[in-house]
Amino acid sequence: MRALVYGGAFNPPTIAHIELADFARKAAGFDKVIFVPSKMRYITDDQKKDFAFDDETRLAMLRECAKAHEWMEVSDYEIKAAEQPRTYTTMQYLKEQGYTVRLLFGSDKLPELAGGWKFVDEICTQFGICCMVRNNEPVEKMIAEDPYLSTISQYIEIIHTPSDYQDVSSSKVRALYTQIRDLEKQMNTMVPEEIRHYLDGKD
Repeated sequence: MRALVYGGAFNPPTIAHIELADFARKAAGFDKVIFVPSKMRYITDDQKKDFAFDDETRLAMLRECAKAHEWMEVSDYEIKAAEQPRTYTTMQYLKEQGYTVRLLFGSDKLPELAGGWKFVDEICTQFGICCMVRNNEPVEKMIAEDPYLSTISQYIEIIHTPSDYQDVSSSKVRALYTQIRDLEKQMNTMVPEEIRHYLDGKD
């Protein structure tokens, strides 16, 4: 089974995550995309995000999405690990499970490869990379002009994705979600507790 490995926070998953992953899967000729959510501690402590849905919630959301897409699988490998695994370790694990894998990520991750990632050369030579281009970024030029990226360019398949979802992001969803929660808290200070359920859609 040929599968793209799509890691990330998915905090929360969006239609852009789902639709663009499927587009990349078809373009690269793969059977599946395995979504691998990272640990909540990594999102808040290492990535310094101001808010993160807990591990089980993000995992459950992805699994609900997968029910509607036969090409989509979800792995809890990183969430269940004692410490946040490196991407290379995750890909080795999935290979041991019988998958032929390649890494999938967005073009915003390319600049991080030179300094922020470990085992990039091993990922390239053993698995390869599919890079999704969004917002018409000049990725080919970026790779050609970068001293490190140019040395691994032969291992990177560039996939230009449609612009339909360029305005969709997890950060925008989190911002709206936070606003809604704040508004609910304000509202709850102004109405009796006994009738709040009439206002939150539960009754």
